[in-house]
Amino acid sequence: MKKIVLTAGILAAQLLAVSAFAAGEVDEAQSKAAASTPVTAQEKQDARAARKATGAAVAKSEKATGEAAGADDSAAHSKKATTAEKKAARAKRKAAGAAAAKEQQNGQ
Repeated sequence: MKKIVLTAGILAAQLLAVSAFAAGEVDEAQSKAAASTPVTAQEKQDARAARKATGAAVAKSEKATGEAAGADDSAAHSKKATTAEKKAARAKRKAAGAAAAKEQQNGQ
């Protein structure tokens, strides 16, 4: 009997909650923001030109002071290695690898 009463009470509460929320918005003061006025194409162009001019001025001043973003971040271009340099580097790496392998073999 208790289970039936509990279930009926929960169902009644749900029905009342649904009807309360379906009645409309709770916010009677209409505190939503007012819709903004549409912007004309000319106003958009003017705003874009102003932003572009400001950006160009900032970029120019950064370039003059040497503080441009990423100025020192890029790697310098290196010259191509000659065949002799490549062979010398390969021999050096091979010798170092052989020494490391020999050391590891002796360490075991």
